Amino acid sequence: MKKISLAPAFLALSLFTGSVLADIELKSVDDVQGTWKLQYTKQSASAKETIQREDTWVFQGGKITIRNIPREGAHYDQQPVNYEIDNGKLKIPYVGRSGFDTFSLVEKDDKTMTLKGKFGELYYFNKK
Repeated sequence: MKKISLAPAFLALSLFTGSVLADIELKSVDDVQGTWKLQYTKQSASAKETIQREDTWVFQGGKITIRNIPREGAHYDQQPVNYEIDNGKLKIPYVGRSGFDTFSLVEKDDKTMTLKGKFGELYYFNKK
């Protein structure tokens, strides 16, 4: 009886699925410039549940301001912070503590943008 190895099939499948959500390298801060309304987030590409969002991310002059963040029945705006592009990824410093949030660009056109967080969560934006 012949033994069939599944390793080549799994390798081919993993290469295909990896390319579906391949990251796009960001070249400069201008690549994300503008005002982007965060519509919803998902824990992963395969997650069915979406979390509706109300905030707006404004990228302007090398700074990001996140506006309209809901909190305890009200909304507030985060203070602007400098963001940078490092090794093709977007780095946004945490406000009030050390460290960065890191995002990869998954998809972008004139009206939409999708970012992937460092833990695989996805952020879906519409341009305002």
